[in-house]
Amino acid sequence: MSAHILMVDDEPDAEELFRQNFRREIRKGALRFDFARSGREALDLLAFEDPPRVLLVLSDINMPGMTGVELLDEIRRRWPSIKIFMISAYGDDSTERAVLEKGAEQFFTKPVDFMQLKEQLTTLVEATG
Repeated sequence: MSAHILMVDDEPDAEELFRQNFRREIRKGALRFDFARSGREALDLLAFEDPPRVLLVLSDINMPGMTGVELLDEIRRRWPSIKIFMISAYGDDSTERAVLEKGAEQFFTKPVDFMQLKEQLTTLVEATG
């Protein structure tokens, strides 16, 4: 069974970047990615199934409309078992501390270090069985 990940980023090239960097894992069926362009779209996708099959939400912080931090708060409130990794182009300590205090498991800065992200994903998938 593959681990289901929801990537949330308003930048159109983010989806292609993640598909390229995880092509082996996707092809082998180890990971399954869905993509949302906004926090609202992500919540709609998560609410589609009860409970959602999504193991992890990878979300950008700076998005128009609902921010990644607002999305984090809403996911924590509605689906506390879903893991969340936050991504930001602005990697300051206060932002990282704030999202980790709100319940994010990890914080990554752009450009994403995909080797580090893969290690964290592998650890998470193995821990959840």
